[in-house]
Amino acid sequence: MEVALLTVGDELLAGDTENTNASWLGRQLTAAGASVARVLTVPDDEAVIADAVARYHDTFDAVIVTGGIGGTPDDVTKAGVARAFGRELVVPDDVRAHLEAKAEQFAADNPEMVDRYDMDLDLDAWASVPEGGQPLLTDESFAAGCVVDGVYVMPGIPEELQAMYETVADDFDGDRTTETLRTPAPEGALVSRVTEARERFGVAVGSYPRKDDTPGRVKVTGEDAAAVTEAAAWLRERIETVDGE
Repeated sequence: MEVALLTVGDELLAGDTENTNASWLGRQLTAAGASVARVLTVPDDEAVIADAVARYHDTFDAVIVTGGIGGTPDDVTKAGVARAFGRELVVPDDVRAHLEAKAEQFAADNPEMVDRYDMDLDLDAWASVPEGGQPLLTDESFAAGCVVDGVYVMPGIPEELQAMYETVADDFDGDRTTETLRTPAPEGALVSRVTEARERFGVAVGSYPRKDDTPGRVKVTGEDAAAVTEAAAWLRERIETVDGE
């Protein structure tokens, strides 16, 4: 299963916010056996989002889009996804009712905040989803996410994203397995062994350099678990490893 990640936000492109969502999703999907084939960050621009979603939807098994699903003017992600499919945004009655009850509960729990600030909540924007989409609701997120024909739209706030991803985590799987070896050897000393392992066992072998006091990594990945195990064992006999590898 090949998955593309599309992270949305001007703040990500400006470096104001670190894009931890892509790293977190990459780890979850890899652990599930799926393959993250693309990671793209785009601005809060409806047309750009629509173009990226349309291209990735045609190319990959699934697309996860994060960020820009709230109720402020720069939150245009769901509109962009709807545009990619040629659909309208709709407000399901049950989703709006759910969010209305949630807003009332928030006001009851936070009377001082409500008294101090003029809260302007556009519940229709929070509740909207592309027509035909499956709404995704969690306790952690106020805005509704959604699934539209293999495109998963989720919040950008990490805690909210992680909670919403867990509701659909079973949708992502695959046959890819990975074994990682840790080595103190410099990359220049690994080239011939890495190349031979790739050719001999038909697996992907990546070499990642040392950083400060952290050893380098040699990562063996493939869809044939036996081949991955054999390649990793072959490499252990031919390169210096640490941490029991």
